[in-house]
Amino acid sequence: MSPRPVVYDTPRRLVAEALGTAFLLATVIGSGIMAERLADGNLALALLCNTIPTGAILAVLILILGPVSGAHFNPAVTLSFLLQREFSAGDAIAYVAAQAVGGVAGTWCAHAMFDEPVLMLSLTPRTGAGQWLGETIATFGLVATIIACVRLRPAVTAPAVGLYITAAYWFTSSTSFANPAVTVARSLSDTFAGIRPADAPAFIAAQCIGAILATWLLSWLLRPAPQPRQPARAAVRSEAAD
Repeated sequence: MSPRPVVYDTPRRLVAEALGTAFLLATVIGSGIMAERLADGNLALALLCNTIPTGAILAVLILILGPVSGAHFNPAVTLSFLLQREFSAGDAIAYVAAQAVGGVAGTWCAHAMFDEPVLMLSLTPRTGAGQWLGETIATFGLVATIIACVRLRPAVTAPAVGLYITAAYWFTSSTSFANPAVTVARSLSDTFAGIRPADAPAFIAAQCIGAILATWLLSWLLRPAPQPRQPARAAVRSEAAD
């Protein structure tokens, strides 16, 4: 007999979301600072050193906190679950608030660890149609990966998400923020991973569009075809044979 699944109450789920998002942002910002300091001006090397820890921590966080909260750590993912009617509006709002708080806390912790000013705003421009399209595609792929894995291969969700983000850092023009909470938090960091606050709203809009499109397409794509009805006469003959 398999053990009964543990169901966690709302406060624990919200703490898990805040904690996971905090560690995610501490990794994104902290590894960006470390990479920039050690790469000696080589931007490709710095991006690679920022990419690998981000993909790795995502896999770890999903493994350890997924059983508690579902490991969204991302308002775009929460939006997708809301659209799939697997989340109430109240729960979705609470999750997004927890993610936002956790993201900011993780950013400030990264600053403190590396002796940077805790409070700052990014000056890094990230704008333009190409980057907005990149964010739409990045978020579409992330949400599609999550929906497909949760429905078809739940055991591999953690590594799949980590690997997707690792790849998307490099194949998207925006380096795949793919997360409104991450975008807001990174606007508060004038470091390698930053984005100007003025550029953040367009990124967030693109992320929401990508999440909505992925939810719509994957919900259709993974919907099983209706089974044909058995003719009534055939059913009667089958029962008679039995």
